[in-house]
Amino acid sequence: MLSVFLSGCGPSDPAGSGGNTASYPSKTMTVICPWNAGGGTDRVSRFLADALKQQLGAPCVVQNKTGGSGAVGHSFGANARPDGYTLTMGTFELSTMHWMGISDLTYADYRPLMQVNADAAAIIVRQDAPWKTVDEFIAHIKAQPGKVQMSGTATGGAWDLARAGFQLAADLSVDAVLWVPTLGSAPSLVELMGGHIDAVCCSIPEAAAQVEAGELRVLTVMSQERLAAYPDIPTLRESGIEWQMVGWRGLVLPKETPDAIVETLSNALMEITQSESYQTFMQKNGFGVEIRHGEDFEAFLAAEDAKWEKVIQATGYAQNP
Repeated sequence: MLSVFLSGCGPSDPAGSGGNTASYPSKTMTVICPWNAGGGTDRVSRFLADALKQQLGAPCVVQNKTGGSGAVGHSFGANARPDGYTLTMGTFELSTMHWMGISDLTYADYRPLMQVNADAAAIIVRQDAPWKTVDEFIAHIKAQPGKVQMSGTATGGAWDLARAGFQLAADLSVDAVLWVPTLGSAPSLVELMGGHIDAVCCSIPEAAAQVEAGELRVLTVMSQERLAAYPDIPTLRESGIEWQMVGWRGLVLPKETPDAIVETLSNALMEITQSESYQTFMQKNGFGVEIRHGEDFEAFLAAEDAKWEKVIQATGYAQNP
C-alpha cells in the first residue's frame, strides 16, 4: 500500500521542539537503530540515513542503541526531543514487547512516519520431507501432536509468534508443535539441514540460498498475496487459513514532532523509496518493500497491536508488568 502523507504546517516552534522548523534541518539528524550493527535493520537504517543526507542536505548518522530485546533503542527514540533530529527505525517488536512485559512502549508513544519494509513469514522444510503442501503438513501435525519440531528464533521471537498464530488459525493448539529455540534463522536452518528438526519458520530471503539450491522447500508464505519474487509459493489464504504475518521496519518520530517537520521528512522519504537505488538495495539484500505513510502506517500498527495481543495471550508469553 502506498499513500502520501500531507499535513498542514504547525507553529514554527511549538513547545519543546527546539529551533525554527522553517530552517529544518540545520544540524545532524540521527536514526536510532535498536539492533546490532551489521544486521538487517542496521543496513536499512544506514541506507536511509545516507539517502536523507543526500535528499535534505544535512548530515544524518545511525546510532545503535541495543539491549532489552529492542526496548532500549525504542525507548530512547520515544523520549527524544521532538524536533525532527532523532528518528527511530521501529521494528516488529514494538507490536509485541509490551504484551510480553519487556517494555511499556506501544506504537501510540510515537508519531508513525513511514513503513519501509515487510518480510512475510514462511514454513520451510527439507526437500526430502514427506510434506509437499502445507495441508499435508497440518494433517501430519494433527495426527501426531507434539512430535513435529520447528525453530526459527528464540522463544517468543518474531518467527515463534508467527508459527503460533499460524497454528491457532489452522485449528491447532500452540503446543501441537514443539518449538526448539535458537539464536535466529541461520542456526535454525543449519539444524533443519542436519535433520535435527522438521521445519523452520522464517522469511524466505533468509533461506533463499538453500531454497534456490534445491535443498529446502517452502510450503507456504504468510502474506496477503503471493510474493512477486516467489510467485510459485502459495499463501496460507489459498489453503483457507486466514493468517498473515510480516516482520516490518519503519521510521517513527517522538510523539509531539511538528507537522511541518513530519511533512519535510515524509516528502524526502517518498522520493527515496521510489528511487531505483532503494529498490536495488532492498532486492540485493533480500528485503521486501512495503510502503505506508502517516495515518496508513498508524492504522497498520494498531491492527498489529491487537493481533499480537491475542496470539501472545494464547501462547502463555503474556506478562502483566
